[in-house]
Amino acid sequence: MALKDNVGFGMSLPHRTLDKVDMKSVRNVAQRAEALGFKDLWVTENAIDNDGYSFDPITILTYAAAVTNTIGVGVSVVVLPQRHPVHVAHAYASLDYASGGRAILGVGIGRLEHYPHFGIPQERRIRRFNEQVQLIRKLWKEDLVDFQGEIFHFKGGIKMKPMQDPLPIWMGGGHPDAVRRAAQIADGWMGAGGQNTAAFRDSIPVLTEELERLGRDVSKYPISKRVFMSVHENAKQARDEVERWYTEAYHNPGQTDAAGVHGTPEQVREQLETMVGYGANHLLLNPVARYDEQVEALAEVVGLR
Repeated sequence: MALKDNVGFGMSLPHRTLDKVDMKSVRNVAQRAEALGFKDLWVTENAIDNDGYSFDPITILTYAAAVTNTIGVGVSVVVLPQRHPVHVAHAYASLDYASGGRAILGVGIGRLEHYPHFGIPQERRIRRFNEQVQLIRKLWKEDLVDFQGEIFHFKGGIKMKPMQDPLPIWMGGGHPDAVRRAAQIADGWMGAGGQNTAAFRDSIPVLTEELERLGRDVSKYPISKRVFMSVHENAKQARDEVERWYTEAYHNPGQTDAAGVHGTPEQVREQLETMVGYGANHLLLNPVARYDEQVEALAEVVGLR
């Protein structure tokens, strides 16, 4: 049985890279991923990124939606405290409308060291985050909103609504409290690419127990992980590419084996099967080099071709 028979696979667009992005590659990966049967295309948000080249997510997802027809387009994650929820609601409703109902909005709290760059207080960040999610959902649902929170106060509305009802909101975060919060208020959860595979494994029981406590259907709840990876017939080359990523982008080469996936097609398949065995029903495959080659090779690894 092929991996694709048990799990949905997303493909990362070339969007945050150590070397400059070739826009022809972005277009090719988007179109080939759709043709090969990947479920969705993904980017992340890194407005402050001195270690690589990074696109604004709404810009590149709009481009990807314009050159494809059916494949989903998602961000994991928008660092929500750095943005006003009205802007986020309007932007992703617009993306969903323009793409014909294909958007997924992933949100997270982000790195505390970046808060001062945006003039955002670190205090009460969970309250801020929760109110932002509440206000975004109201703006998508209601024509006129009267939201009076402890932090956000808003009277008004936006005419632009998503085509999906509801537009799914996924959450990131590896702390047990963040995982439980995803079960409580999100439509899916995605483990970060920098999260150890073992930590991802340990998060899933926390998530599923909370889902069950709330009476939510675990089988219909997306449980995913971004996987920084490389597949090559030469296993050393694959590992070297992943090690370069974790060294230059994350400054943590020890994550090469603890969090990354690399090796021959057979070795990569085994590593992905392990994550599915832990409980993942969706995996975001995020090549770190040779993007045009990798979308083809990974489609074969997971049984899409």
